[in-house]
Amino acid sequence: MFKSLAHTARLELTESIRARWFLVYSLVFGAVMVLLLASGLTDSRVMGFTGLSRTLTTYIQICMAILPIFILITMVRSVAGDREAGVLEYMLALPVSLGAWYWGKLLGRYVTVFLPVFLAVVVAVAWAGVRGFDVPWMEFLFSTALLVSLTWCFLGIGMLISTIAKTSDVAQGAAFTVWLVLLLFLDLILLGAMVREQMSSEVVVTIALLNPMQVFRTASMLVFDPELILMGPAAHVILDALGRTGFLIFGFVYPLVFGTLSAVTGFVLFRRGDLQ
Repeated sequence: MFKSLAHTARLELTESIRARWFLVYSLVFGAVMVLLLASGLTDSRVMGFTGLSRTLTTYIQICMAILPIFILITMVRSVAGDREAGVLEYMLALPVSLGAWYWGKLLGRYVTVFLPVFLAVVVAVAWAGVRGFDVPWMEFLFSTALLVSLTWCFLGIGMLISTIAKTSDVAQGAAFTVWLVLLLFLDLILLGAMVREQMSSEVVVTIALLNPMQVFRTASMLVFDPELILMGPAAHVILDALGRTGFLIFGFVYPLVFGTLSAVTGFVLFRRGDLQ
């Protein structure tokens, strides 16, 4: 089982690296970091953020917007695309279990999509070292952990959508819809609902924190802004309920759990469903 899983993961990794989407994907995140560094962002000071902290804060927020949609659009074609191409029929003739194929494909794709994002952060740290800026190592580690969690979360969601959808076109449409809904339910949208419906702040914040994108956004802000000044009054509800350390742990664990449950649900449906 382990040998088959490792072989499937390695095959998925190799195929993904050779695909055109991986080149575009890598260039996008590399270009984003290069532009942030070239723009002199590390030399600026905005609301107390300066040096590498300023660059990492901006990069993390950009990742929140574009990383999920990149992952979903490319991942949902995985099972649905193999089903359309007849790869599943060929796979069933080989001594590879469904579990090894499914989880191996997920792990292989995880390495593929996380590596360019992480390398861009490493480039920023190296740049800061060359320019003589202090490297906020604790913030760097927390930011990396949050990116690990967010990547796994949307890979799990992508596998779930891919196992449910019968065709690649349906899978891509569903992926875009999921991303759009999560994006719309960020705290600004919910703040408008609270004002209109006179909902309590606790209810609005609770609904917002069911959204893994919102959890990631809040936790990434909390890494560099312990008082969550940028979030305004909602910060008091969050910090009073969990505290800074508690929410940072929640911000890492919740997307991991969300993605794992999505992936497990997708595997159960995949195993019980019609593979043709």
